[in-house]
Amino acid sequence: MSRPMLGMLPIPVLLLLCGSIPGSAQSAAAPKSATPILIELFTSEGCSSCPPADAWLKQIDVSQPIPGAQAIVLSEHVDYWNHDGWRDPYSSSFFTDRQSAYVHAIGSSSPYTPEMIVDGATELHLENQAQVAQAFQKAAQAQQLPVAIGAISIEGDSQSVLHAHIDADGTAARHSADVYAVIALDHAESQVLRGENGGRRLTHAAVALDLMRVGRLEKGKPFSQDFQTKLRPGLDPKNLRLVVFVQESGPGSVVGAALREIGASTKSVSRVPQNAGQ
Repeated sequence: MSRPMLGMLPIPVLLLLCGSIPGSAQSAAAPKSATPILIELFTSEGCSSCPPADAWLKQIDVSQPIPGAQAIVLSEHVDYWNHDGWRDPYSSSFFTDRQSAYVHAIGSSSPYTPEMIVDGATELHLENQAQVAQAFQKAAQAQQLPVAIGAISIEGDSQSVLHAHIDADGTAARHSADVYAVIALDHAESQVLRGENGGRRLTHAAVALDLMRVGRLEKGKPFSQDFQTKLRPGLDPKNLRLVVFVQESGPGSVVGAALREIGASTKSVSRVPQNAGQ
């Protein structure tokens, strides 16, 4: 792949939109009536234009500055920068392919970093504060399908398996859609040794590790399904979150989403050996 086009970020990390926050930063907890907005950032540790976008996404995640909405953010690290001297440890060809699918669906000229997509349908231009504010206002007013994540449990030690239950109400759905689950790190850090960010210590929020299709929500019908997935070895449950979203084919619009912090809502279940007591 040819060298990607760099996204321009000639604005402060704190978007003008955040001026709606009274006083200090608001709590990340959003009211139950808040409309979920999924914000996907395609980024890379090999891209010198990406750290400001990473910091912007983290601020959105923590401050929750969008009135009437809950910002559910995901950092999706692409792998096409890895040949420039630094292999991003969070990068995956899967996220490169997902970004390419968006480029085709939205009609962009080519993939680039940093690129942000809101609810699977709108590309944010961070240099245009008015466009970002309008995109967020539109997303906050959109009708979303109710999505809920049930109790989470983790079974096992060396090879942990996460269990959860997912519900989505498709009664008002205009189209059938796919249900996805994402295991993500709450926060991550890297000391970059080479490449455009060589010598910098980078921080990230909501780093997507695994994105999986759980099932299909049929138009006009409820979706209710148990979900389980093996966690990568060495992960700290206290630093994990589970994001579930419903997305129309295309990839198309995201019409529902939910977030649960895994560490704050998880019970551990020990696996009993089959020969126990024999």
